[in-house]
Amino acid sequence: MPELKERLPEIDETTRVKTNRGYHYYFQLNGEQVKSTGCLFGQRIELKSNGSYIVAPPSIIKNHRYTYEIPLNEILPIPEKLAVKNNHGDKFPNKNILFKIPKYHGHKMDCIRQILKRDLKEGERDNGLFILYNLLLQNKNTEEYARKIVVNKNRSLAYPLTVKELKKIYRKPYHYECSGIRGKLPYVRCENCTYRFKGGQLGAGNILVRSLRILPELTNTQRSIACLLGTVFDGEDPSVYKIAKEAHMDWRVVKKAIRELKEKGFPIK
Repeated sequence: MPELKERLPEIDETTRVKTNRGYHYYFQLNGEQVKSTGCLFGQRIELKSNGSYIVAPPSIIKNHRYTYEIPLNEILPIPEKLAVKNNHGDKFPNKNILFKIPKYHGHKMDCIRQILKRDLKEGERDNGLFILYNLLLQNKNTEEYARKIVVNKNRSLAYPLTVKELKKIYRKPYHYECSGIRGKLPYVRCENCTYRFKGGQLGAGNILVRSLRILPELTNTQRSIACLLGTVFDGEDPSVYKIAKEAHMDWRVVKKAIRELKEKGFPIK
């Protein structure tokens, strides 16, 4: 603490929160760029900026209530020592790199375009690049080409991942479905996808459109499951339990209905 106060005397006057192990000091960015780190000044001091989060008052963790010792209305501007400088010839990576959208093998997943277009912030980079890489593989691009796209995207970021961090992106492939992408990347807008159900319109490849002839033959339960597969789970291969949760039905009822749908020719995998 003495060394920190010597380097940043402002911490005695800015917003301060008592934690169960020490203190959190708050500063206002005011448009400055600050890079998060876990070893500020070479010490075990964390600095968190946009894309990161902390526990805030009045949260209670391990029977300790986080409280303000100096209130938020006394927050000071970020010290110059902590702001990222962009002088002496240093340049941030080019944010304006234009990406050629890869070809698709069937489903034109607009989330690929949206990830490529977005300037991924710290806290978004790992998930964004990992999902981008796997979506490229799902669309039958080669590993070499997918990695090339990911590397170029990473270079375009204001704060790109290191080479070591980037290697983790290429770990064991994972098959992402639409709901999984929406859960990980809240900025993705599925309504922009050309093949998904949207606004009451069904694409030519939609499972309901391909099954119009047998829809009148279905029971109410079978029809409910079919509608979920053609709307909520369009483009996905959901588990029985996932469908049951969405339909508010017993999973055994759903399993039976899916088996009967397959027997009637409903195109379920």
